[in-house]
Amino acid sequence: MVNNTGKKRILVVEDEQFLRDLYVELLTEEGYDVDSAADGEEGYKKIHDGYYDLILLDIVLPKKDGLAVLEDLKSNPPKKPSKAIIVLSNLGHEAVISEGVSLGIRGHIIKSDYTPDQLLAEVKKVIDES
Repeated sequence: MVNNTGKKRILVVEDEQFLRDLYVELLTEEGYDVDSAADGEEGYKKIHDGYYDLILLDIVLPKKDGLAVLEDLKSNPPKKPSKAIIVLSNLGHEAVISEGVSLGIRGHIIKSDYTPDQLLAEVKKVIDES
């Protein structure tokens, strides 16, 4: 899965359809090439099969949670690793965030605390730093 458009590629791994659709629409309107997955297994497969400039990864997911996805990526990395991963969660637990950081995340977003504009600002910041 190679992007020939020159656009930055983002993968949204989110099981709540409303949020997934909102993030995909918001990021697409900003000019990003956006892909999505509804559960951890699908997300892991897409991460492994393709390259992304940024992955927005929910923690609480069906089939495989976000931390399990991160652990699997660490033990079996893709040939071309993605540039950055931001964890999406409604959990503000320090232990979860610390584990995510130890597994290579670039940051975290508490979904209930972020407006769409704040999410976009965070995405732009991380992509610009990558």
